[in-house]
Amino acid sequence: MKGYAMLGIGRTGWIEKDRPVCGPLDAIVHPIAVSPCTSDVHTVWEGAIGDRHDMILGHEAVGEVVEVGAMVRDFQVGDKVIVPAITPDWGALASQAGYSMHSGGMLAGWKFSNFKDGVFAEYFHVNEADANLAHLPEGVNPVDAVMLSDMVPTGFHGVELADVQFGDDVCVIGIGPVGLMSVAAAALRGAAKLFAVGSRKVCADAALAYGATEILNYRNGDIAQQVLDKTGGRGVDRVIIAGGNAEETFGQAIRMLKPGGRIGNVNYLGSGDNVLIPRAEWGCGMGHKTIAGGLMPGGRLRMEKLVALLENGRLDTSRLITHRFNGFEHMEEALMLMKDKPRDLIKPVVIL
Repeated sequence: MKGYAMLGIGRTGWIEKDRPVCGPLDAIVHPIAVSPCTSDVHTVWEGAIGDRHDMILGHEAVGEVVEVGAMVRDFQVGDKVIVPAITPDWGALASQAGYSMHSGGMLAGWKFSNFKDGVFAEYFHVNEADANLAHLPEGVNPVDAVMLSDMVPTGFHGVELADVQFGDDVCVIGIGPVGLMSVAAAALRGAAKLFAVGSRKVCADAALAYGATEILNYRNGDIAQQVLDKTGGRGVDRVIIAGGNAEETFGQAIRMLKPGGRIGNVNYLGSGDNVLIPRAEWGCGMGHKTIAGGLMPGGRLRMEKLVALLENGRLDTSRLITHRFNGFEHMEEALMLMKDKPRDLIKPVVIL
């Protein structure tokens, strides 16, 4: 089969590999819509998870089942499915402890394009199909649904980590596709003031459509000070970090956060050695300013709950998709868009 792969740090290209083998609990899926992610960019061009050779990229897909193992009960050949980016081993002790995304080791629930061939191929393997696939409901557009693989659950998880409550004042730092889904989730959870930090108009317009009450542009000055100025010096109850860097952004989040507040980080820190936390603004370590960072949960139940939001009109992911390509041959073009991030981009999708 053909796949688009990381050949080494800084290098990508098309390769030929054997079609994956289906185990008794597993499924083989042919993609019908896929999308590259900024994580793919970090992996290839920053070497964020170390060097990889001839590893097929991609972890966001909607597809059609072409083979199932003998012990698979709930899926059959021909089913249209949503494939989450995180496909845990559900029998692992970490899963039983409530941290399925770390089954097999820290972050090891993230298999596709980490240590296992990803979804940018003619066929890809899904472990534990009954637990890791979700049926694509009839009437839900596969192109819209591919945003459920990673962008929606990651953005929503930032809001869960920050524990946004009704009436909270919230700031979302970074309004790429993940941050936009954090804005949407914070609005669904009843945020009051909802600041969204970004500079690109296409993202700012989408953030307002998803429920942001005000856009803050980091090009206009320190974002923490902007938040403090707009809240009478009080700051916000919750911060979701979906962009920025380890050296500056966490400090800004701490400074804009009220004592007793909480930060939810879902930004993939692909470079640097340390996260810098300002001592005094953290209350000398005693300010009850909590930082929680986590990889999104995976699994079928999560996907079914999220796709129900699309089915019932609670969420519109089509706003995220600014570039559409028809044909597998456009994979490289779509990935390079994520790398270069032109000002009119939120998210590209390749339709096979």
